[in-house]
Amino acid sequence: MKTEKKISGFNRFFKTLGPGLITGASDDDPSGIATYSQAGAQYGLGTLWTAWITFPLMASIQEMCARIGLATSRGLTSILKHYYPKWVLYLMLLFSFPAIVMNIGADIAGMGAVANLIFPKVNANIFSIGFTVLLLLFIVLFPYRKIANVLKYLAMVLLVYCIVPFLAQTNWLAVLKASVIPHIEWNKEFLGILVGVLGTTISPYLFFWQTTMEVEELREKQKYETTVIIASSRMYKEMKTDINVGMLFSNLVMYFIILTTGSVLAAGGIHRIDTVEQAAQALRPLAGDMAYYLFAIGVIGTGLLAIPVLSGSLSYIFSETFDWPMGLDKKFHSAKGFYIIIAISLIVGLLMTNLGISPVKELVYSAILYGLTAPVLIAIIIHICNNKEIMGEHVNGLKSNILGGITLLFMTAAAVALLYFMF
Repeated sequence: MKTEKKISGFNRFFKTLGPGLITGASDDDPSGIATYSQAGAQYGLGTLWTAWITFPLMASIQEMCARIGLATSRGLTSILKHYYPKWVLYLMLLFSFPAIVMNIGADIAGMGAVANLIFPKVNANIFSIGFTVLLLLFIVLFPYRKIANVLKYLAMVLLVYCIVPFLAQTNWLAVLKASVIPHIEWNKEFLGILVGVLGTTISPYLFFWQTTMEVEELREKQKYETTVIIASSRMYKEMKTDINVGMLFSNLVMYFIILTTGSVLAAGGIHRIDTVEQAAQALRPLAGDMAYYLFAIGVIGTGLLAIPVLSGSLSYIFSETFDWPMGLDKKFHSAKGFYIIIAISLIVGLLMTNLGISPVKELVYSAILYGLTAPVLIAIIIHICNNKEIMGEHVNGLKSNILGGITLLFMTAAAVALLYFMF
């Protein structure tokens, strides 16, 4: 009886999770896995502490974005369009399209390469094309609720990364020490990895996605009501739980990827990982077939989860900018522009993988664009959340402003460091 109550309670709790969980899980995409794998391979357990440092920062910004969506029933792009100078909006548009498309391209390439490792007789490009077609059909044919539910359960694939360290010989005392005592090396290479981890964890496209998904959730509820729904205090409470669980989940996965590569690859003398397939191949002789296949399956699952979020974010940005009909719950004929942008982003991303453009270079360029736009967007989000004209009674409290301010400082420092390292 108690077991049944626990299962029932867990089911109710899981049903309250939605946009926050999807956002957090999608942050651990194949390109993110490559970044975390390189951090672990190059510096062992030295960057484990970053998973816990970035959690409150990431959660605070995503909570603000979600609160904007609930309080205004508008996406972040719509807010920028109505309350800020036009150049801010167009600058975000200019930087977002290439950054997100390159990210999509790198993810598609990673999925194809890893699938080729599992089935070596099939060319990686064939897998990349197959995944692209599958994702495009899935996004266009299924309504928002179906997509949200599939993405939510697909997020569970990421838990495979929590298993891998237990399949290898892990020094748990060293892990505990590295988790709580920050390790910093004052050199270009180490600081470059820190910038990469920070930029991968707190990405601008997630701000747009989170805000818009809260609006989609409100619209979904509105379908079954005769009056306009105004977000209740319970919705805000559930939203905060959803965000905290989603961001904790994201950082937990990040922690275990660094732990796996740090304790297995670095210890095995492998210190250079440029792609996810390299990480999977390197694991096989050191941790066994099970770790190899789990790591590879996780990459494919995260790609299937992250690419709809990346392409959806971009399409919402364009649609809100030009006042096009939009929404993942709409049919293709009633939101053609919205779905055409999704199709273009997937096809251009795929073409990049087939034109011989290095996925690593795509990640570097997208990281630069994310790094340059993130501080500006974070500053605007904090400003929006302190504007009573926009937010009403749901303006920031002291805690949100402190955490937001720290995040802004971190991301500004990351942007400056990124420019310094590149130029």
